[in-house]
Amino acid sequence: MIMPSISDLLALCKLKVVALILLTAVVGMFLAVPAPYLPNGFLVLSASIGISMAAASAAVFNHVVDEQIDAQMSRTNKRPLPQGKVSRNQALVWGVFLGLVGLGTLQLFVNTVTTVLTFVSLIGYAIIYTLYLKRATPQNIVIGGAAGAAPPVLGWTAVSGTQGIEYACLLFLIVFIWTPPHFWALAIHRVEEYKKVDVPMLPVTHGLAYTRTQILLYTVLLLLVSLLPYLAGMSGLIYLAVTTVLGIKFLMYAIKIYNNPDDKRIAWRTFMYSINYLMLLFAALLFDHYWLILP
Repeated sequence: MIMPSISDLLALCKLKVVALILLTAVVGMFLAVPAPYLPNGFLVLSASIGISMAAASAAVFNHVVDEQIDAQMSRTNKRPLPQGKVSRNQALVWGVFLGLVGLGTLQLFVNTVTTVLTFVSLIGYAIIYTLYLKRATPQNIVIGGAAGAAPPVLGWTAVSGTQGIEYACLLFLIVFIWTPPHFWALAIHRVEEYKKVDVPMLPVTHGLAYTRTQILLYTVLLLLVSLLPYLAGMSGLIYLAVTTVLGIKFLMYAIKIYNNPDDKRIAWRTFMYSINYLMLLFAALLFDHYWLILP
């Protein structure tokens, strides 16, 4: 049996996705501590390692379950499993290893609440979403989005336990509402591939027109939900200004998708912008939290 390379094993981890997950989790850690104080450095490091490894583990299991689908889609057929660079058993061992080390790190150095919530999120994405929901309902990404929206809560509980967790739930809600328009934009761009592999994504089951409408409606809802941290007194005017600008630009993309049904390039640009949107929104939350103590 050929041993896989480190680069192939890392390719199974969806490191760009893990990086975005980690960003939202780390921001949750810092927001859990009143400014100008900072969370314990060792705790932040331990939680970051644990949450990242658990997220990577879920990504590996996603690769294993979707191996046959990935082999038929141009976006994914160069992944290590379809290419035969990593065997299914090797991937499973790698995924279990990452999950055990990640959860073990959280239990040993963080707290039980975060460990349990991280485990639930891992199961939610790797099994409930990937194994069942993805193939069962066009609302797969809506329901399964709960797992992807958990990291800010995980970061918060890592530092403060359940104290003030209602504020972390606002962050959860933002990512939860962000997920459908983010992923449906990609699904429109790749609709023919999803049809080919018979995955019931919304554009496949309900058509492009319906999906474009849903993207627009969810984007409007996201613009409103993103204001909640300010309205709840969790953040200030800097965050309000940034999230309003980001939300309006996202809405402009959604309107372009709605008004240009035959241009799938706009869907791809919307997908790419949505990633930057989430990164900048969470960066604004962090900056707003600490800007008064900056030199």
